[in-house]
Amino acid sequence: MTFANPNYLVETEWLAAHLGEPDLRVLDCTIDRNTGPDGVTRLASGRGIYEQGHIPTSVFCDFVEDLTDRESKLPSMLPPAEQFAEAMSRYGVGEGTRVVLYDGSRESWPMMWSARVWWMLKVFGFDNAAVLNGGWHKWTLEGRPVSTEPSSYPPATFTARYRPELIAQKEEVLASIGARGTSLVNTLPRDVHAGASTTFERSGHIAGSVNVPIVGLVDPVTHAYLPAEELRRQFEEVGALDSERVITYCRAGIAASGGAFVLALLGAPNVAIYDGSLAEWTADPSLPMATSVTPGRAQ
Repeated sequence: MTFANPNYLVETEWLAAHLGEPDLRVLDCTIDRNTGPDGVTRLASGRGIYEQGHIPTSVFCDFVEDLTDRESKLPSMLPPAEQFAEAMSRYGVGEGTRVVLYDGSRESWPMMWSARVWWMLKVFGFDNAAVLNGGWHKWTLEGRPVSTEPSSYPPATFTARYRPELIAQKEEVLASIGARGTSLVNTLPRDVHAGASTTFERSGHIAGSVNVPIVGLVDPVTHAYLPAEELRRQFEEVGALDSERVITYCRAGIAASGGAFVLALLGAPNVAIYDGSLAEWTADPSLPMATSVTPGRAQ
C-alpha cells in the first residue's frame, strides 16, 4: 500500500539530489524550549540550534517569533494572514517555489513542527510543500552534509488565501461530540488522554474523542513515518477513516498538526485542526472532559 498523497513527503535521498535548485526552498522549523525562573518550560526560538548545524542551503523558519499569533493569550496559535505572508515572503516562499520542511527540535515527537508549518502553508493556500521524512534526525543518521553557514533566498511575494475549513473552532468541536460523521482525534500520549498526566487544571480528553498518539506514527530509530498500511490501521481502528470529517487536537495545535498531516498523506478528504485544543478547552469548565479510556471507537 502506498500513500494517497505521496507528494506531501520527500525522502532524504531526493532532497540530497535536489539541493541548490533555484526554485527549491528548504526551511528549518526547529524550535527550542527554555525553563524560566518560575520553573515553567516555554517555547523558544530554535535559531541557536540551527546555527550549530543545518541542511546546506536551508534557511531558519522562526516559528516562535514569526509564525505564532502575537496577540493571542493561547500558545502557538495560527497567526493572522498578513503576518504569515510577510514571514514567508521574507523566507523566499511564493509563486513558483517548492518548499521542503524539516526540524531538529530536541524532543521525542519527531516532525511535528515541520508538519505544523506544512499545515499552516496549506491553510493559507500554498500547496507546493512537503515534509522531509525523518527530518534532521534521519538526515544526520545517514551521514549527509551539514552546514553552519547562514543561507538565504531571494525575497518573494507570498499571497495568503485563507481556507477556514482547515481550522476548527471550539463551537464546531462541541457540536460534533456524539454527532455522526465527525471524529475527534486526540494526538497526545495515552497517559494524557487517560487523564493520568496533564499540564492543565483539568485532565483527560475532550469527551467523545479517540486517541492516536503521534509518537506511534514514526519509526523509533529513523524517525521516518511508518508504512502506509500501518498508519492506516491506526486511524481505522478508531473509526477516523470512516468519518466524513476528522478534527485533530492536542495541547495547542502542534501535535495535532502531525496527526492531520498523516491523515492528509492517507487521503482523508476533510481534515481540520482544533487550533485552541486543550489549552482553550480545559480553561472553560462548561466544556465536557472525560478521563476513561475505551479501546477503539469513542462511546
